Amino acid sequence: MAMVSEFLAQLTLAYGAEVEPKFPTVVPVRDFDPDKDAARIETAIKTKGVDEQTVIDILTRRSGEQRREIAFEYERIAKKDLTIALKGALSGPLEALMLGLMKSTAHYDASELKASIKGLGTDEETLIEIVCSRNNKELEEIKKVYKEMFKKEVEKDVAGDTSGDFAKLLQALVQTKRDEPSNVVDYEKIDEDARSLYEAGVKRKGTDVATWISIMAQRSVPHLQKVFERYKSYSPYDMKESIRKEVKGDLEKSFLTLVECFENRQLYFANRLNEAMKSKGAKEKVVTRIMVSRCEVDLMKIRTEFRKQHKRSLYQTISEHTKGDYQKALLSLCGGDD
Repeated sequence: MAMVSEFLAQLTLAYGAEVEPKFPTVVPVRDFDPDKDAARIETAIKTKGVDEQTVIDILTRRSGEQRREIAFEYERIAKKDLTIALKGALSGPLEALMLGLMKSTAHYDASELKASIKGLGTDEETLIEIVCSRNNKELEEIKKVYKEMFKKEVEKDVAGDTSGDFAKLLQALVQTKRDEPSNVVDYEKIDEDARSLYEAGVKRKGTDVATWISIMAQRSVPHLQKVFERYKSYSPYDMKESIRKEVKGDLEKSFLTLVECFENRQLYFANRLNEAMKSKGAKEKVVTRIMVSRCEVDLMKIRTEFRKQHKRSLYQTISEHTKGDYQKALLSLCGGDD
């Protein structure tokens, strides 16, 4: 019984006052034997030419917690770090995917965030995806882990690497000041926010970006969903059309990502996956990041949205647009066809 309640506890994630259910494709395996898994991985890595299939079978079908136990046992048996061993044995996108799986979701997001602002030039696309699509609780975790890993504050690193209104928006989001969802629907506030968004943008010449930022970075998601609905009674354009008319560049992309995630976060990820796989020279980094970071959170729901939106399954799309061992690993994380 304890196992069952533990598992159910893992399946729920607090989204503020409410509990946001999880829809994972990767769950803890029953009859888990970390010693056996570690020994099998050691044999697979030592095999001439590396037995990638065994590594994929084990690591993509164990929960993050179980993978960490395997890593602990592996170090005991092989006297070396599993991450280092995987780095030496694998290469290319398969290596990136497997190394990603060896981190907890928050660790993975924190390292992806760091990589996006490290060195020459910023990878704004990654920065926007992570900061604008994660909820309060996820961002809190990322901030905590980021500080432990890099001895720096996310806010400072993001500020040092971006500028203007784009920087202000990201700053406001990583401060995690968003209201928690409430059971009380405040129609007056909904109307006020909808009118403020309209008066700060479409109604005037130029855009009062600060007003947009404070509303979109601080209001709860259910509240904002109602605000965007109400907004249509003031503006001839919906919120997304208004954003496209009012702002450009990274700021536009950020606001659009936010609105898409407020409306349907899993659909946003489904569209990102579709776009990344179908773009010329499939954007493996994007595909890997979404599959690794969401497989224990909501990938099952992303699959459902993918099928609805693109009239084919995520599984089929992965099969068509990727290849080799990398494809096998992605299909295993995907967890089945729809």
